[in-house]
Amino acid sequence: MRMLKQYQGLALVIILFGVIYSLISLVNHYNFRTYALDLGAYTNALYDYIRFHWNDSAVFKEIEENLLADHFDLYLIFFSPLSLVFGTYTLLIVQIAAVLAGGAGVWFCFRLRNPHGNIPLYAALYFYLFFGVYSALSFDYHSNVVAATLLPWLFYSVRKRNFGAAALLLAMMLVSKENVSLWLLFVSLGIAVEYRKDARIRNFMLLSSVICGAAFIAIVSLIMPAFSNTGDYPHFQYSFLGSNYKEAFLHLVSHPLESLKALFVNHNNSPSGDFVKLELHLLLVFSGLPFLLLRPAYLLMLIPVYFQKLFHDNYYMWGIADQYSIEFAPVMAIGIFEVISGIRRKRLAGFFSVLVLVLTLASTFRVMDNTVIHTDKVNIRFYQKQHYTRGYDVAAVHKVLSGLPLDAIISAQSPFLPHLALRDRIYQFPVIKDAKYIIYSFEEVPYPLTETEFRMITDSLKASDQWHVHYDGDIMILERDGMN
Repeated sequence: MRMLKQYQGLALVIILFGVIYSLISLVNHYNFRTYALDLGAYTNALYDYIRFHWNDSAVFKEIEENLLADHFDLYLIFFSPLSLVFGTYTLLIVQIAAVLAGGAGVWFCFRLRNPHGNIPLYAALYFYLFFGVYSALSFDYHSNVVAATLLPWLFYSVRKRNFGAAALLLAMMLVSKENVSLWLLFVSLGIAVEYRKDARIRNFMLLSSVICGAAFIAIVSLIMPAFSNTGDYPHFQYSFLGSNYKEAFLHLVSHPLESLKALFVNHNNSPSGDFVKLELHLLLVFSGLPFLLLRPAYLLMLIPVYFQKLFHDNYYMWGIADQYSIEFAPVMAIGIFEVISGIRRKRLAGFFSVLVLVLTLASTFRVMDNTVIHTDKVNIRFYQKQHYTRGYDVAAVHKVLSGLPLDAIISAQSPFLPHLALRDRIYQFPVIKDAKYIIYSFEEVPYPLTETEFRMITDSLKASDQWHVHYDGDIMILERDGMN
């Protein structure tokens, strides 16, 4: 009976957070708060993959290039059949389901050792409340989020000594995104340290770390360049460390104090970069990071997460926004409650559990309410009316967009593109090429143009004899003359 109540408690928690996550992510999509990058591009890839075609990145690149040259993400191939059922909401639904499953994985992980206590539920609640989860769900879809939610199940499989399942989970995570393989190298080493007295687990995880490291090198130095037009890996953006991963490693080894300092300061003097790193560190501390000092193997797992974020050239990556903090969630949920579960006095363990949950919730509300780095708060404040409204008639815009031909080639402003992405060709405005229709609105941010550039281009198009106004309302739809 007690076991049944525990399962019922987990089910109720999953339902509660499933509703909250849906109110954030799915409402954002309906209200045109998802964008060409990245949901639009990835949804367009679903359309191609379900038809056994490579995606050409034409959504956001003038010169077409295989999408795998931008990120080595095979999840989109596996998820593509779901687009036949869920349409443009597919990846958002997958992401929500993955996060919910990740929290369940945390619960099962602790239930192995605490079958009758409250620690499993506390640990799952921590995962569901962590600020990085909300930041990720508030901004489109990203496959590293799905990969991160598989990590608790890896821990669960290792604890059960089910090495076949653990190997399968590692393989599934390796094909999510190229940088995940580097993270898994350190995760595997951390698990090996944690189970250093168990020879079978230790040796399995050491072998896994070697495989993950080899996979990372192969993906970024061979596979992705092979898909690229230029033959290069496009995302080494760590000029502080050098021009490639080899130089970065040598810099870290030869300048350890300088590198350590860069983890805390605005190392490239970005105009808006002051205090962004400090905010991240403070929120992690309030979310219970100091507990990991007692289990340093979990800090080892976070080394590449810190480095990939805080050495980056773009200050935005340093902070708490978007999907860039999701990897902290599973490691901290499991590491922190490993420490707390080891406290023999139940009342003291319960006190620390509640304290960590309260501080984590406070940190998450801080992210929703007031942050150093600029974020679109309306995207994440599911408890406010503004989240559910826009300054124009959203339902009317959806109706107009649904009336466009499914085979038409379209150039669409970023917020409208994800809703039209399940077609062969679509471009992010101002890329036009052979588009039949152009869709834009002055109610939306003109990205990637400035307001002046946006006005000049749209005025020029309306004045052109190649285009006529197909629809004029909250959105503008231009149709090219003379095209079938």
